[in-house]
Parts: sequence; structure tokens; C-alpha cells
Amino acid sequence: MSLLSVQGLEVRLGARLVVEGVDLRLDSGELLGLIGPNGAGKSTVVKAIAQLLPHRGDVRLQGRSVRRFGARERARGMAYLSQDDQVQWPILVQDLVALGRHPHRSPWGGSDAAGDAGGAVEMAMRAADVWTLRGRRADQLSGGERARARLARVLAVNAPLILADEPVAALDPRHQLDVMELLRVHCVGGGGAIVVLHDLTMASRFCDRLLLLNQGRPVASGPVNDVLTPEQLRRVYGIEAVTGVHAGQAYIVPWAREKGRGLGGGLDANAN
Repeated sequence: MSLLSVQGLEVRLGARLVVEGVDLRLDSGELLGLIGPNGAGKSTVVKAIAQLLPHRGDVRLQGRSVRRFGARERARGMAYLSQDDQVQWPILVQDLVALGRHPHRSPWGGSDAAGDAGGAVEMAMRAADVWTLRGRRADQLSGGERARARLARVLAVNAPLILADEPVAALDPRHQLDVMELLRVHCVGGGGAIVVLHDLTMASRFCDRLLLLNQGRPVASGPVNDVLTPEQLRRVYGIEAVTGVHAGQAYIVPWAREKGRGLGGGLDANAN
């Protein structure tokens, strides 16, 4: 049984169809990357899976339709990390991370039903490298520190499925690697993750499979080498890339605009 299956996902925002015909499957142990240009529908897909947007199609978590989950049960099964990194109130980092344990608490204010909440919160903060920031106000952190604190909140949930929308966008190179390695560790431990990425190098290094979207529709899906082909990169992104292998692992680095493409992706007026 797959951890997550999605069939025929369709999302409309007002009268506009923004996502159509998305099918995907995620097994335990897998890290799936959602990639594509700006406006391709990547964030919309993960929001719809997280039941944050109205949609058509069938979304199943561990074989059950998510529409049949109560709010708390769904929150225990999938943890969502949004793209928006703002914290609007003066909450301490340790209290922000502890919010990740909320789905495990009794609605009547009882103790954490899953066990040692404090231990889970500490482990999450140490994993995300924010343990030393635990007494700081989250709204006074740098963008990168805040992104790591928000990741710690997601890790504290201990949900089998993590949905992460551009989790490395605000981070320095070391912490980008840390975040992707944390997601890999989560998957190796039996969970699964879907991560929205613009960084094709990170996608090629860390993801097991990729789903490439363009204008709200799937273009390619499968192993990294089958999706990040020169033809697909030229057609969807309008770029040329450098590929290679280091320490036995393939990687890809976007290198230049495709000849004849302007800065906006259209034809260059100076191209021959």
C-alpha cells in the first residue's frame, strides 16, 4: 500500500483552472520533488493535498480518502510546511516548535497521547539546529533561523508524510544541505516527503523521483535522470545545464539560458 496516492487532482481558483490532471504516488521511504517554473502549480498541488484548497480528485493517505479524516487525525498523518515564513506574534521558538504536538493532545486539554512531548520537541529543535535559539522570540529571528524553527515544528509532529513548500529558499548553503538531509532521514526512517523545489541541483541530488509541472499540468514524472533531460530543461525552463557525477552521485547545475531565449523566457530580439 502506498503512503500517498493522488488521482485526477484539479484545482480552480475562482473561474481559473490552475491545476489539472495531476496523478502521483508516494511510497514509504521516498522523497518526491515537485519542480517547474514560477506559476507552474507546485504550491497549489501541495496545498490541495494538505486539504487547504478546495479541489477535485482522489487523495488517499495510507489507503484512506483524506476526506474521511478528522482534522486532528489528518494533522497527525501529514505535516505541512508553508512557503510563507512570517511569524506574526511574539512567540518563543520552543513554544512555536511545541505547536507541532498539538494534533497529539486531547481536545479537552489533556496530555500528549503519543508520549513524551518535551522529548519530541527537543529532538526536533536539535535536528533543525535551533536548540540554542529556543529562548528567542521567533518574530525576531533572521529569515534562515525562522525557516529552521518552522521546520522543527513540522518535524515535531512525527507525521508519516511531510509536505514542504520551498523549505530551502531562505537558507544558506550549509543549512540547505541540512534540511534536505533531514528530509532524507525522515524518509529512510519509513516516512515520505513531497518537497517543492526551484533548486534543480538539490532536486537532482536528494530526490528519488520528480514530478515536473508546467502551466498547472504534469509534463514528466519519474526518476531524476528521466525527468531532468536536456530536452525537458530547454522546453520547460528555457535553459541549458551542466551534468556530472561526484562521489558516485549524479548532479545537474543550470548553466545558461537557451540560445534565442530572452530574460523573460521569450525569444531574444538580438538572436539570429
